[in-house]
Amino acid sequence: MHIDTDLRSLTEAIEAVSARYAQRFGIRRDLDWCLLKLGEELGELTQAHLKKSGQARADGDSATLARRFEDEMADVLGQLLVLAKLSGTDLSAAVERKWLRWHPSRMSEQAYLEVPFHASSDGKSK
Repeated sequence: MHIDTDLRSLTEAIEAVSARYAQRFGIRRDLDWCLLKLGEELGELTQAHLKKSGQARADGDSATLARRFEDEMADVLGQLLVLAKLSGTDLSAAVERKWLRWHPSRMSEQAYLEVPFHASSDGKSK
């Protein structure tokens, strides 16, 4: 199945998979579990990167290592989306506020360069 959709729909799809997995294995998903699981997945991504880049003992060919790296990125993203869902975070709004307001189509280069480096998400200096 190929999912080509927006962040909210992707979050709902990932959440459904996570809930099903938790039910099958008797996992109580709460914010602590989600955050710890995200850390675990980030560690697995780090390990996959080290193997892929030749900085750790590789246990597969280059295609296998590349696939594991991609799969671990998907795990990190999936777990982040579950955390957002269970914490009631509107990740789309947060990304809009924190990242996309800086997009070149929304802010001229001159305006961007005039914003103090340590600006908060509302554009004010910290």
